[in-house]
Amino acid sequence: MNGTAAPQPLAGLPHQESAVQPLAGLRVIEFTHMVMGPTCGMVLADLGAEVIKVEPLEGEGTRRLLGAGAGFFPMFNRNKKSIAIDLHQPEGAATARRLAAGADVVIEKAASPT
Repeated sequence: MNGTAAPQPLAGLPHQESAVQPLAGLRVIEFTHMVMGPTCGMVLADLGAEVIKVEPLEGEGTRRLLGAGAGFFPMFNRNKKSIAIDLHQPEGAATARRLAAGADVVIEKAASPT
């Protein structure tokens, strides 16, 4: 997927539909990985927010976990949409800025500097 494609529901994951959810209409852009950041987005999505997860072109690393970690990605990313963007390219960074500008909430989890 390139940086200009529309966000899509995450393939193979159930997408919850219900009549009334308290966060319906809220748009969240999520720049997170692993467990803690995606958990925040998961809770917002479970409550009805539209959560768009921004992933690198190769996908978030938890997609490839094996063994005890094999269920991390589907568990913590349910009810979300996803878009793959190369944030290191100018057009990808511009796409991310447009997404963030149109969001009610932006979640990020960056690695601590060493």
